[in-house]
Amino acid sequence: MVEEESHTETNEGSVNTESIDGSPEVNSQEEEQDEEVETHPSVEDSDSSEDEVAPRNTIGDVPLKWYEDEEHIGYDITGKKIKKQARKDKLESFLAGADDSKNWRKIYDDYNDEEVELTKEETKIIRRLLKGKTPHADVDPYAPYVDWFAWDDAKHPLSNAPEPKRRFIPSKWESKKVVQYVRAIRKGLIKFDKPQEESRHLLWADDSSSTEKAGHGLSYIHAPKPKLAGHEESYRPPVEYIPTQEEINSYQLMYEEDRPKYIPRMFDAMRSVPIYENLKQSFDRSLDLYMASRIRKKRINIDPEALKPKLPSQKDLRPYPTKCYLEYRGHKDAVLSISIESSGQRMASGSTDGTVRVWEIETGRCLRIWDIGEAVQSVSWNPLPELPILAVSVGQDVLILDTGLGNGEEQQKIKELLHVEAPATPDNSGHNTASVSWLQHEKHEGIRLKHAKMISSVEWHRRGDYISTVMPNDILSKFILFYSLIASLDFVP
Repeated sequence: MVEEESHTETNEGSVNTESIDGSPEVNSQEEEQDEEVETHPSVEDSDSSEDEVAPRNTIGDVPLKWYEDEEHIGYDITGKKIKKQARKDKLESFLAGADDSKNWRKIYDDYNDEEVELTKEETKIIRRLLKGKTPHADVDPYAPYVDWFAWDDAKHPLSNAPEPKRRFIPSKWESKKVVQYVRAIRKGLIKFDKPQEESRHLLWADDSSSTEKAGHGLSYIHAPKPKLAGHEESYRPPVEYIPTQEEINSYQLMYEEDRPKYIPRMFDAMRSVPIYENLKQSFDRSLDLYMASRIRKKRINIDPEALKPKLPSQKDLRPYPTKCYLEYRGHKDAVLSISIESSGQRMASGSTDGTVRVWEIETGRCLRIWDIGEAVQSVSWNPLPELPILAVSVGQDVLILDTGLGNGEEQQKIKELLHVEAPATPDNSGHNTASVSWLQHEKHEGIRLKHAKMISSVEWHRRGDYISTVMPNDILSKFILFYSLIASLDFVP
């Protein structure tokens, strides 16, 4: 048995080696230096005369297991038994390695039952092999290729021999192989794939859903099989299954697809069943249905639950409002419209109870109430902070109301703006005027714009000087109207 060695490279120029059986480490720095300085001979080790020495044991390739229980390991060249030597235990091997610094070079030869000491050259070769290098340092595995043949001076071909005769006559071995293949094909031992026929289809026909072809190549769909007779067609059903005359009359009021196909009747015997009365008519109808053209309709079975969109979890949507922070109580009926002031401090709301209220957003306190008397459809706050006025649509009227929330100068400007001297005259500026009456509303101190139709919505321009209204029920192409509050004019776009 040959003891293995492990070598670990510590740094450039030094290698530490340690045997597996626990022998002490040997510093091989001097040997590495010798390896670098010494010129490796180009003569192979196989040329050494040591390899010519015959082994001491002459048993040949006989397994050594045969001699495990024997006192000898084999026979020498004279036929004498080779006695086994006493093996050292681990303690003796450890002491021998501690006393002798070269003990790590010794390996045990199981075949000859002796210890062999490796030379320096052999250890160098093993060390280079463990590093992945070539056994000899003077061997360059990546040397450039040298073409030893001189091609420049070649005047004649390397070989000018005539072509052999075998290149001009058929091979008898190939002919024998061909005969074997022919016999195997005739016996059916070798089978070839049949050539696939080219698929042909009708140019203007839809054969995508057909799975069967008739003899003439056209698609064929089997006629649907008739429904098998059920218990309702029994010739003597129980009395409770026979419908009364009232139930029969109710069948006539049903849709044809919901009406029962057969009404149970009572017969004394099976031969009394009038099955052959309309046989000819039934045959003709079945024949017409059989000869009629058919098409296969694919039905897609979809789970209704799969069509529902997957809603995200409520935890993923947080944060969102979960509690009521503030309520504005006061309206007695549904609130149809709200509008926020441009400063964000106040809010106006209109309800079907006929009131318009102005609220303080932060506290929820009601600042002012107007009792209009009709359902309020829409409210809109003027976008200018210096004009705190409201536009309210009530029925066929639009009311411009003063909230009274501005300072003295703003209130004076609002009163001048909301004062109407006389009905507005038609505009001659080229606009299409609308039939709207501009009236002064004395009760609420504002302007009343009277229309001919119901008004659904009212909005302000971002500059605060124009108003637009929508009348969806007007049939005279006056769905949308514009008003100029400064000029007291109205026109159609």
